[in-house]
Amino acid sequence: MKKYLRVLVTLSTLCGFAATVQAQTGFGFNSSNIAGFPTGAAELTGGGAFNLATGFIHSGGGFRCIASVQQGPLSGCLAGQGIRWDTAALLPFAQFKCTGSLSEPLQTAITSHNTVALIADFYRQGDGNEESFTAKMIVSEADLPGNPGVNVWIQGVGCGSAIVNFSANH
Repeated sequence: MKKYLRVLVTLSTLCGFAATVQAQTGFGFNSSNIAGFPTGAAELTGGGAFNLATGFIHSGGGFRCIASVQQGPLSGCLAGQGIRWDTAALLPFAQFKCTGSLSEPLQTAITSHNTVALIADFYRQGDGNEESFTAKMIVSEADLPGNPGVNVWIQGVGCGSAIVNFSANH
């Protein structure tokens, strides 16, 4: 009888745990030209999954500077450099500018079922497992606020358009 009760308690505990587990949102994207700041441009591809309620994120992909970046967190990334990126942290939101111009209004993107804001580590070939740069980025299925036709952003580089897909399990 004790064994039966132990199994019943274990099953009810597991079922209760399963009912409280939050669904994750998956995403994937591909952008061939992110630019807008005075210098530099990058291409970025990747994807992953996140859960804003728990703070979970696991994502990464490929990146390459297609024109040398001379400002912001990716300053020093020369044309042709770059191999991959991965996630350092999930953000509930990120404020951004596509050009960095003083006259450009600061916008805010909020992490949701179709947008993710995060801090990413970017790696160049030869740097091994030591990140070369760390910067904020945003990927969205919809246009970024105040920027029609734009749905991806890298801090200090700019904005671009991307093929993006989000899949939320509710």
